[in-house]
Formats: sequence, structure tokens, C-alpha cells
Amino acid sequence: MKLITVVIPCFNSAGYMSHAVETLLTGGDDIEILIVDDGSTDDTNLIATRYEQNYPGIVRAIHQENSGHGGAVNTGLRNANGIYFKVVDSDDWVNEKALTQVLDRLKQLLADGKSPDLFLTNYVYEKMNEEKKKVINYKTALPQEEIFGWNDVMHFKQGHYILMHSCIYRTKLLRDCELELPQKTFYVDNIFVYQPLPTVRTMYYMNVNLYRYFIGRDDQSVTEENMIKRIDQQLFVNRYMIDCCDVMGLKQKKLRNYMIKYLEIMMTVSSVYLIKEGSEESIQKKEELWNYLKTKDRRLYRKINTKPLGWTVNSLRTKLGHGIVKMGYVISKKIFKFG
Repeated sequence: MKLITVVIPCFNSAGYMSHAVETLLTGGDDIEILIVDDGSTDDTNLIATRYEQNYPGIVRAIHQENSGHGGAVNTGLRNANGIYFKVVDSDDWVNEKALTQVLDRLKQLLADGKSPDLFLTNYVYEKMNEEKKKVINYKTALPQEEIFGWNDVMHFKQGHYILMHSCIYRTKLLRDCELELPQKTFYVDNIFVYQPLPTVRTMYYMNVNLYRYFIGRDDQSVTEENMIKRIDQQLFVNRYMIDCCDVMGLKQKKLRNYMIKYLEIMMTVSSVYLIKEGSEESIQKKEELWNYLKTKDRRLYRKINTKPLGWTVNSLRTKLGHGIVKMGYVISKKIFKFG
């Protein structure tokens, strides 16, 4: 059995996927790399097959009809042989030194019988044409270099959420919680890091900058233009997250508060982009999203609606209010360096 399975979902990724693969290959025999070619029409298939031939026992190429990022992750999870499971997008990569450190620590934890359900590391925004890189770490939120549970969690800074980039889940945990991401849908990485959390009992945080998150291609799903264009998929993911867990029923207070906070930021992001689009149809969709939450769980609605972000995007319904929301978005974008 491999220590960790890393899945690389690929769709027409021939121009850049090799960088991701090459950085992961430094993990040697401890790693299983599953390149999932999700119905590509370029040379992705050929590149994946070549890696499989050159690195037998380490790289596997899986070819399937197009089913989207979620479908590719699902395929990877079904085929994974690793004790742990990670997703690396085809235009991202990992830091080789940090990867070695992570693998060594995982082996040590397994040998000591203390391996966690969720292993966390930092990630770095690799924004095109920016020399200074923004590092997202969890030093104020999580104990370092020890096994801990939700009761030990401290304070998450605004914008420092647990994302797919920072997560290495125990493979069995993902299977046991029956994680199955929606197919042909963008933004399902939010479900990947949200739905399994109530089943996580033990965690470990290593303060190393493992994941490099590239931002700069015009066709990326996280650009402002594409977020607005694909807002219906973002709304679908929002509703899925509302439905997938009884958040207010969670007994662990810090877990419950974290999941409320994460859902609040998701509701805020959707609302801001709908306000920025500005049409009557978009404003109506915003109202429908908040009404959906209210109908599904009135307690959760009240909790989020009384928080500063939730209240701002849900309650400021006039043109002036929408202007304040847009101004806040511009300021936040400069501070947190997203998009």
C-alpha cells in the first residue's frame, strides 16, 4: 500500500500538467500519482500514458469521458491505493522539499500509531507577474507538530480557511463518509473540504508551504468574469453544502462554528457576484439563495444573517447598499489578494 495517493484531474492540460507531475515524482515510491484524463481533446492522454510507462508502480493514467473536476476526483478516490489522499490541480504544483518533509512526518506518525484523519499544510498563491507570494498558514488557528482535535482549534483569520490545497485526508475517511462530488460542476472543491469535516476526529498541522496555487490563466474558474458567468454552479454548490450536513446539530462547538463561518463566506461570495452582475434576475437569485437557507434551517439562517458579512450582503438591498457591498469587495480583494 502506498503512503499517499495524489490525484491530478486533467482536462486539456497538456501545456502545463508536466510541472505538477514532475514535482510529485520527487516523492518516489511513497507516492501513487493518478493522472485522470477527463475527456481531453489535446495531448493530455499521450502525456499521461507516457508518464505511466516511464514510472510504472508510481504513475497510473486513467482515461474517462468528461465528467468535470468532481468526476475526476471521484474516479481518483475509487482507484486510490494510498493510506492518504490528496488532490493537486493540473496547473498547480508542490514544493519538493516540503513534500519530502510531509512524507517523512506521515511515515513517522504511522509508525507511532498516531496517524491523523486530516493532515494540514500551508499553501501559496502563485499569482502571475507578482514577485511577492502570499502564504496562507494556520499558525494562529491550529496547534503545530502534534495530534489535536476540534476542541484544540484556536482562531482562524479572515480568509484563512481550510481549502483543498491544504488538505491531505485519510482515504478511508473519505470513503466512509461516502464523499461523491457532483459531476460537471465547478467549485466542488468547497464540498471536498466541507462535507467530510464532521467525521474528522484527529488532525495534524505542519507549518510548511507545500501546495503552490497558480493564478493567472484567463480560463481559470476563479477569475471574476468566470465566477459571474458560472454563478449558477456556485449557487448549486452553496445549496449542496447547506443540505449535506446538519451544522446546527453538531455537538462540537468549534467544529460547528467553523462550518458556519465557512458557509457564511460561501453565501457572501455568491451574493457579492450576483450584486456585481446587477440584473433583476441576479438580485432575485440572491434572494432565493438566502430564502433557501432560511427554509432549510432557520437557526442556521439566523446565525449567518447576524454575522457582519452575512448581514451586509443579505440586508443591504438598496442601490446604496449594493454600492457598499461592491466597495467592500474591491477593498477585500486588495487585502486578501484573491481572484
